[in-house]
Amino acid sequence: MNSDPAAAAPTAATLYAPRRPVTLAATMAPHRRGLGDPTCRTDDAGIWRTQRTPLGPATLLLRQRADGAVDARAWGEGAEWSIGQVPALLGDGDDWTGLDLGAHPALAEVRRRAPGVWLGSSGLVFEALIPAIIEQKVTTLEAHRAWYRLIRRHGEAAPGPAPAGMMVSPGPERWRLVPSWEWHRAGVDPRRSRTAVTVAAVAASLDRPVDVVTAARRLQSLPGVGRWTAAEVTQRSHGDPDSVSVGDYHLAAQVGWALTGSPVDDDGMLELLEPFLGHRQRVVRLILGSGYRAPRRGPRMTIQDHRFH
Repeated sequence: MNSDPAAAAPTAATLYAPRRPVTLAATMAPHRRGLGDPTCRTDDAGIWRTQRTPLGPATLLLRQRADGAVDARAWGEGAEWSIGQVPALLGDGDDWTGLDLGAHPALAEVRRRAPGVWLGSSGLVFEALIPAIIEQKVTTLEAHRAWYRLIRRHGEAAPGPAPAGMMVSPGPERWRLVPSWEWHRAGVDPRRSRTAVTVAAVAASLDRPVDVVTAARRLQSLPGVGRWTAAEVTQRSHGDPDSVSVGDYHLAAQVGWALTGSPVDDDGMLELLEPFLGHRQRVVRLILGSGYRAPRRGPRMTIQDHRFH
């Protein structure tokens, strides 16, 4: 392997000069499932991400320059597609101008300190759907362990000079062939594995370009895919600015603590987020990225420092 992977001749490349500041790591963070994710890594070369695009597998390398531009290089059959998606992936279409944070100065301060964080669109619904299904009703640690095991056993090696161990997630045909005992060994119960196999059968229709409302409705029409799962997908595939992961084990309480100083349930969270309709996911991202954690007791959110990762 070349000592400088970024120097290896890519299949496709571009220099993306965003029209506004972009914080690369924070914008890309939702697309990574923990530090051990075989489909996403960060090293001295930049942020590596594998994708199974409509044209085939690809490895994408993003490296931000001192002037803010992003050097994007890709390898594999899907390289051209990946490069074409870079502006959307880095939030080029994400518009925060209508979000009024005047009643919440702490949130306004988070945004002031992190003006380069955007909601990016991967354009890949099925890619985001399988890990979201695996994450249903289990802890993050359990879900990540299952994801890592399944990808390493059933994915394929990343194209190009990607770091050792990086893999491309299986295509729908391969997911349908994962035997039941492999799901079990990974810690995925029959309900979730059955859902994954079912959605793999209609993967082609899921990835047809549609608006975010249609995408969410289409997802929730599938057996085993509810509001939480659909929201987790469209936040990544479409950069959905308004979806809320209703049913998340921790989210409602965290939003409640941040905005009122007390925990709330899902209904209470939705009521608190109602004034931000159209921007609710942006508000959630600000809360989650602020470094704020729910206290045992105390006042609402006070921002000490900026910790978007």
